[in-house]
Amino acid sequence: MPRGSEKLTMERKNEIIQACASLYETMGFKDITIRDIGERTSFTRTSIYNYFQTKEEIFLALLQREYEMWTKDLRALAEKEESLSVSVFASMLADTLEKRKCMLKLMSMNLYDMEGNSRMENLVAFKKVYASAMQAVSCCLEKFFPRMSVGDIQEFLYAFFPFLFGIYPYTTATEKQKEAMDIAHVNYARYSIKEITSSFIMKMLRSFE
Repeated sequence: MPRGSEKLTMERKNEIIQACASLYETMGFKDITIRDIGERTSFTRTSIYNYFQTKEEIFLALLQREYEMWTKDLRALAEKEESLSVSVFASMLADTLEKRKCMLKLMSMNLYDMEGNSRMENLVAFKKVYASAMQAVSCCLEKFFPRMSVGDIQEFLYAFFPFLFGIYPYTTATEKQKEAMDIAHVNYARYSIKEITSSFIMKMLRSFE
């Protein structure tokens, strides 16, 4: 890590992460290089290695940032609302994920690459943020559905978080994928992130209405 203030270090890291996020909007994970990321920063490409050793570490930091923002929205939901019906809660929780398309895309497509090629300290930092997100969802359930037992909440979490890994592929298809499904005569319904998520949550919580 280069010498300098902690503030400067965080600013540099955030600039690298933001450059990665910008590229990921139009390019694939495998196509993006550290050179590409470096060209979008205000400092030299080689300086990136002072903060991240691999491309995967940069993407893992991006995913961590996405989880942090999602967790913030979840906590705001729990603090702002006094009571919610199942349908309204499902809609509002789905809204928090509608904003996190980048998170869902990274989870479904590139998680193993990111985790496998990142240093343990970075992976542990990410896992802590992941755990915070689970806790935030748990807090929402405890507040809005007091009839749920500890076991009920665990059952929801162990269904909901694996479900998140499949949202992106089911709600986003490339033109090539659409053409292939048409040729193969695959009947597929197009759902938005909010539609597929809110439907799942309502089915999971219908008995606690």
